[in-house]
Amino acid sequence: MLSLSLQRLSAVFACGLMLSLVGCDYWPPALQAQIEQLRSETQTLAMEKAQLQGQVLDLSKAKQEYQSQVDELSRTNQEKTAMIMGLQKQLDTVRTKTSNARASKITQRKTTLKATVKPSGKAAQKSTKKAPPNRNSGSKGVGSR
Repeated sequence: MLSLSLQRLSAVFACGLMLSLVGCDYWPPALQAQIEQLRSETQTLAMEKAQLQGQVLDLSKAKQEYQSQVDELSRTNQEKTAMIMGLQKQLDTVRTKTSNARASKITQRKTTLKATVKPSGKAAQKSTKKAPPNRNSGSKGVGSR
């Protein structure tokens, strides 16, 4: 009898060992539903992750494009600023030259006007100031007799 119970015990043990190695294919329906839900959530999250990675990649490309545009515009801005400064210097130089030219023309006009006015003014003044000398009138008042 001991051998019979030992045989039964070894048979149960062997069946238990086989079942543990093979695995159990029986899953309760609630557990199967939870597993399916987790699988679908995993797939959804994987798709969202792929979409977000694509968006990150697109945004990185856009950032690089905008950064290159900013760099180009900054370079253009510096060039334009340098050009404006150069043009302002040229404008100041031209203004200085024109004001000097105007001043010299005005002084030249004044000197030519003064030169033409002075002789005619002196001639008019000489004729009005100097009268023909009257020697007789001068001797009467002195009392030389």
